[in-house]
Amino acid sequence: MKLPLQITFRGLESSDALEADIRERAEKLDRFSPDIMSCRAVVEARHKHHEDGNLYQVRVDLTVPGREIVTSRERDLHHSHTDAYVAVRDAFEEVRRQLEDYERRRRQQVKAHEVPAHGRIARVNLDEGFGFIEAADGRELYFHRNSVLRASFEHLRAGQEVRFDEEMGEKGPQASTVRAVGKHHLAG
Repeated sequence: MKLPLQITFRGLESSDALEADIRERAEKLDRFSPDIMSCRAVVEARHKHHEDGNLYQVRVDLTVPGREIVTSRERDLHHSHTDAYVAVRDAFEEVRRQLEDYERRRRQQVKAHEVPAHGRIARVNLDEGFGFIEAADGRELYFHRNSVLRASFEHLRAGQEVRFDEEMGEKGPQASTVRAVGKHHLAG
């Protein structure tokens, strides 16, 4: 967490043991998602019943990039929440599920793929099975006949537009894949 954990007790005395339980649960969340900016937990004694005891409400508020994840058990005050530890457990479980959903969506974001570099065939040696591409930035890159995808190596001509992926070869940069560009789209 970028900011220190904040714990607040309302309507009850603070408890070192309950605070330690909250800290441990917050640390588990932080290990699961290192992007958590802040975490605030509020433990509140809601109703004083002489026979049944207090009902506890726990609110956990996480701040992550682009979102705030909040859980509040108010609408769901349950008889088991007469135990503050159970209320804390349930609140942290709910916020953990929401954090997992957030991380799942974040990880599935489509990464923009780089558009392959483009250039033109500078020259082709059909007999030897290699050629050179003049890249858009003016460099010349070697390519081998086995680097040509889908289109036949024998059909490549000087001046033809191609797209290519570049890698470092034994003698410097070279085109690892070469795709001929058709009239309106990639041909290969």
